[in-house]
Amino acid sequence: MNANGPHRAVVTGIGIVSPLGIGVRSFWERVLAGSVGIAPLTRFDASEFSCRIAGEINDFDPADYLDGKRLRWTDRFAQFSIAASRLALEDAGFSLEGHEDETGVYIGSALGGLAYAEDQHVVFRERGIKHVRPLLAISVFGGAATTQVALELGIRGPNLANGNSCAAGSVAIGEAFRAVARGDVRSSLAGGVEAPLSPLIFGAFSIIRAMSTNNADPAHASRPFDIDRDGFVMAEGAGMLLIERLDDAVSRGARIYGEITGFGLTGDAHHMTAPDPQASGSSRAMQNALREARVAPDEVELIDAHGSSSKLNDATETLAIKRTFGAAGTTIPVVATKGQHGHALGATGAWEVALTLLALREGRLPGAVNLEHRDPECDVDVVRATRVARPRLALSNSTGFGGINAALVLRNVEA
Repeated sequence: MNANGPHRAVVTGIGIVSPLGIGVRSFWERVLAGSVGIAPLTRFDASEFSCRIAGEINDFDPADYLDGKRLRWTDRFAQFSIAASRLALEDAGFSLEGHEDETGVYIGSALGGLAYAEDQHVVFRERGIKHVRPLLAISVFGGAATTQVALELGIRGPNLANGNSCAAGSVAIGEAFRAVARGDVRSSLAGGVEAPLSPLIFGAFSIIRAMSTNNADPAHASRPFDIDRDGFVMAEGAGMLLIERLDDAVSRGARIYGEITGFGLTGDAHHMTAPDPQASGSSRAMQNALREARVAPDEVELIDAHGSSSKLNDATETLAIKRTFGAAGTTIPVVATKGQHGHALGATGAWEVALTLLALREGRLPGAVNLEHRDPECDVDVVRATRVARPRLALSNSTGFGGINAALVLRNVEA
């Protein structure tokens, strides 16, 4: 029995749209190979900004996933959501036919359709309201992605969007896990999506000095836990999981990536951009997730770090890990992959949960490609190069602006 209800919730499908590739196999193989999807920004002229690099997706064609009508009535944000959802269903071999009323959609995003709003604001200023696309009104509200996915796929179950900054994707997965575990639904599509690469949004993060300025060497700009890290690198994309009841997955012979067994969510109530220096909120999120999963800290054999590559966040996350796991906090393997795919804000937690599930299932831990000189303040065992291991239980962390902390406990069902 699941700790949070009568059902065990497992992940059977993963859909990825990322700078490292589209589709779960491409994404996973490129992560293991040490590929980097960060390069000079080409979407617009970024010459006036201190940061001029990003994780762009240049091989995405929405027409591969949407028909003509839906294509005309969606922006990039919604298109990413629909594409990743279709990919997750395809990966799971799951048909929605007959399950439309008992399937939910849960999606998190920090910024939603704001980039499209910015684009249309330029049209408004230059040409007037008559030239603004009617699509704008249905693209910028918080539930635009979840409702567009539901419309495209005919899903009539619970529909929930959240804007919990960079923890949004993990929060969506946690809420979907609980809905399946409680028996509210039999299955859910859950994850995160972000399409933030527009001048005003990108510039806003640049002026608060949150992003790396290592423009001369984009492939080495994002450096989680490294002494020379200087901020995150913004990316775009989406990650969606199909979560369903274990009994249903087994009965249809589905491949199971792993089980979600616990979810923790806390707030720092400290600062809008800086984490609580005592790391109490992040540590409580991890402890709450472990408590819900009914496992002890010493049972965790892998930690997926938020690892944003910012000076404050990486050091604070290290402290949170040590507060949660005690002396073992410096010896549990820690995976940190933002050096490869960048930080797609609300979407990144979903990518990282997917990578953690793949590590549990396939027994390989991705390395931190740009970790050359670990910061002494970050004295955790960050995996530096891909290694073979068979962890049975993992914990995945996400944190975001406003002091939002989310943690998920994941288990290998084959262990």
